[in-house]
Parts: sequence; structure tokens; C-alpha cells
Amino acid sequence: MDAQDKQQSYEMVLGHIRALIAGETDSIAVMATVACELQHDFATFDWTGFYRVVAPGLLKVGPYQGAHGCLEIPFERGVCGAAARSRQTQVVPDVAQFPGHIACSATTRSEIVVPVIDPAGKLVAVLDIDSNRASAFDEIDRVNLETVCEMVGRSAS
Repeated sequence: MDAQDKQQSYEMVLGHIRALIAGETDSIAVMATVACELQHDFATFDWTGFYRVVAPGLLKVGPYQGAHGCLEIPFERGVCGAAARSRQTQVVPDVAQFPGHIACSATTRSEIVVPVIDPAGKLVAVLDIDSNRASAFDEIDRVNLETVCEMVGRSAS
């Protein structure tokens, strides 16, 4: 998929997500809907889901699509932990090169993790997307998935 096609796909998905979650205040329902929409609309997404902040420094698996995910991830470990600690999107073209990568799946080659922050500025979750293809994620993914996570964050208030 070229850059223009990818951006058009995101614009369509963003419209679907906005319509589906309009007025919804249950953050778990929103996360489940978003994970489903993203997973089914992008062929390179092999695992799509959320890890929720459940205690200081601890993420637990939330709604997701794909094979089993890790049940919990401390902020000190992995790509999800790095995104939670820094509150910045992590784009990893080759997970084998990421120090401390947690291999929940042996087939994962690249990953993007985006923080979800509520209107009060509190980190509530991270969106984790894995791909079995190397270098599957780029700036188009980062920008659009950050927009998705802003929508999810608003539902967490």
C-alpha cells in the first residue's frame, strides 16, 4: 500500500471509529471497538490491543484482537513500558534490536505503541500494535494512531 492509499484508509477508519464511539463513555467498550476496527482494516496489523494502567508502573492487557498477549507489563520492560514511561509513541522497525523487548509472540517483527492520555493528563493505557513484517509502521501510522488514542483518551474522563 502506498502512502496515499494508507492515509485514505486511515481517514476512512477514523470516520468509522468516530461514529462508533460517539457519546460512549465506557473506556473498555471504546478500546474494544477501536482494537477491532484497526485490526480488521489493516492487513499488516497482526496484534492490536490496549494495555491499561492498573497500578503505578504496571500495565495489564485490555481489549485486543489477535493471539494471546502478555498479561502484564511493568513500565520498566518492553516497548509498551517505554511508551508508558516516556508518554511518547514508540515506533520500532525491528523488535530484535529493541533492548528489553518482550516477545509475547515469536512472529512479531515490528511494533508501534502509542500512549493514551485522558483529558486530565493522566496516562490510562497504551495502544500496542504488532506486525509480523519488519518496518511495518511509519509516520503515517504514528500520526493517525495518535489521533485514535486522543479519541480513546477523551472517553476515559
